[in-house]
Formats: sequence, structure tokens, C-alpha cells
Amino acid sequence: MPNAKMLEQMKKGQGFIAALDQSGGSTPKALKLYGVEESAYSNETEMFDLIHAMRSRIIKSPAFTGDKVIGAILFEQTMDREIDGIPTATFLWEKRGVVPFLKIDKGLEAEKDGCQMMKPMPELDALLAKAVKAGIFGTKERSVISAADPQGIPAVVAQQFEIGEQVLAAGLVPILEPEVTISISDKIDAEKMLQDALLAGLETVSAPVMLKLSLPTIDNFYAPLVNHPKVIKVVALSGGHSRDEANKILARNPGIIASFSRALSEGLSAQQTDAEFDAVLAGAVDSIYKASIA
Repeated sequence: MPNAKMLEQMKKGQGFIAALDQSGGSTPKALKLYGVEESAYSNETEMFDLIHAMRSRIIKSPAFTGDKVIGAILFEQTMDREIDGIPTATFLWEKRGVVPFLKIDKGLEAEKDGCQMMKPMPELDALLAKAVKAGIFGTKERSVISAADPQGIPAVVAQQFEIGEQVLAAGLVPILEPEVTISISDKIDAEKMLQDALLAGLETVSAPVMLKLSLPTIDNFYAPLVNHPKVIKVVALSGGHSRDEANKILARNPGIIASFSRALSEGLSAQQTDAEFDAVLAGAVDSIYKASIA
């Protein structure tokens, strides 16, 4: 069973979820935006040490607490590491009041029917058991929809619910993330097909889940999902929008909260003093918080 206090925070807490889950493929870009060039590390171990230092700095900042950041999504390596000698998930919950989630997908398959399914996860049961032991509350798994395809979208959603059931069976809460690419010309049609498929899946899912979706083209379009009894919370990714633009759209969609990654760390730099870093992060947290509770 999921932790009752964490579940209550997800249902009723005021704030947003920080996405601190860049994996191996996206880490060099995240570090570069943070002011750390590829010349600063010579192998993957050093690269992951640097990204953990960045994440630790964010998590330890006075701006990063459960008052406004109600949850955080971690990469597996981050879950396996410590902050100030305390396992990361434990530190998040006990020291910051932030509910820990784990990114579990292993990347995307090649595009088929305008969509990218998740790659197979043969080790998922072992990973979920490790997550439970580490004090993780829930998981996040991402697929991508790049066309309003009547075969591709139902297949993506079916896979999301299949993995979601595996997560629920382990006693964790899944965040299903079928991301619609924000630049496609048929985005409205894709969103309609996606919502229909999600509503159908929610009729049969064994327990409530969370959803992570691209910000909709039509304001309040996802209200049926926001208000569904089998949905704990709908969260939104920034999907390539700037933080300001993402916040504006988010504020027009009551009941949906942010789960931003790049848009959260926008403006942060390894070269900043702690005071400068904390001030920039506080500004980002405040703006995303306000948009999430609008």
C-alpha cells in the first residue's frame, strides 16, 4: 500500500512536482544548461557525479520544500545515492517534506504509427522492489505521441496502463506519461484520441493513478481527467515551452499542476554563489507554484 501521508499530500497538497530525472541521454544537455561543459568530465561516472551535485544543490536549497514542491521525480542513480549521508528519497521526505517518485522507463522504441512506445523493462519487478525498500511513493513512465494516429495512441495508452498495473501491484502509485509532442499540426486531434483512450483505461484500472500530460491546446480540455475518481492528480510537463509560457498555459487549466524539468532549472548555474542560486531557484519555484494553484 502507498504511504498514507504521501498519498494525502498528493491529493490535497498545494504545489507542484519537480522533475529531477534526466537520465544518461539527457544529462549532458542538462549539465550544459547549468554551465558545466562536456570538457568538465571524462567519463559517465564523473558526469553522473556532477549531475548529482546539481540535484543535491537544488534539493538542499531553502526554496525547495514541501510547502510549494509537493513531489520530486528521481532518476534511478539519484535514488541509489545519498545527500549529506542520507539516501536521497529519505532526505526528500524527512528533511524537505517532498514526496519521492522514480522514473522507471528505459527509453523509447523507434516511432511506429506516429508514436514511440516504451522499451521493454525485463528488470522492472526488481526495480520496483528496490524502490519500495528505498521509500519511494510512486513511479513515472514516458511514451511519446507525435501524430493523431488511431492505432498508435491506443497502443501507447494500453502499454501505459499495463505497466501501471505492475507498479500498483508493487504497492506504488504510477504516473502514466503519454506525452504529446507540442509542435505537431494535429495536436488537438491527438489530445482528443488520447483523452478517449485514457478515459477507457481508467474504467478498468485496479486503483487510482496519476497522469502526466502535455499542456492542452484548448484550455480545460482535460477537465474530465482532472475530475475522474480514478485520477489522484493530473500533472503537466513543460514540453519545450519556456517557463513563462508554460506557466501562462498552466494557470489557464485549473486542477492541473506542474511537473517541470528544464523549465524548473532554467537560469540556474554552477557558477552562481549559493545566495544567487537560491534566489533564482526561489523565483522559479514561486512562479511555478502560483501557476499550479491558479
